[in-house]
Amino acid sequence: MKKQVRGFQRSDRVAEQVRRDLADLIRTELKDPRVGMISLTDVELTPDYAHAKVFFTTLNADHLDEIECGLKRASGFLRRELGRRIHIHTLPELHFVYDNSLERGSSLSQLIDRANALSDQTPEE
Repeated sequence: MKKQVRGFQRSDRVAEQVRRDLADLIRTELKDPRVGMISLTDVELTPDYAHAKVFFTTLNADHLDEIECGLKRASGFLRRELGRRIHIHTLPELHFVYDNSLERGSSLSQLIDRANALSDQTPEE
């Protein structure tokens, strides 16, 4: 029996709503100077909505420890404010995780460019 592919499930829609609302709260309500300019790239919810892994990226990776500390400290405030915006049976506990996929993609792209440049330099027979 072939498994049918479904569109977005409710948990996907809730995760996207959490990402959008958290991004807005961080941008407009959070006053912690350590957090600064971050982008939320994804949110993964557990099936029971008890925990949310919130992936973020920043252009200021030099201060990553400070940013993570600021987000962890603000997680209670953000969760409470999120509860005022989203009405779901369980409000998730927020866990912030740095998303290094942009940096990895950039470094892989540079490696590919170097490999291509080296292959262009090899003499043809």
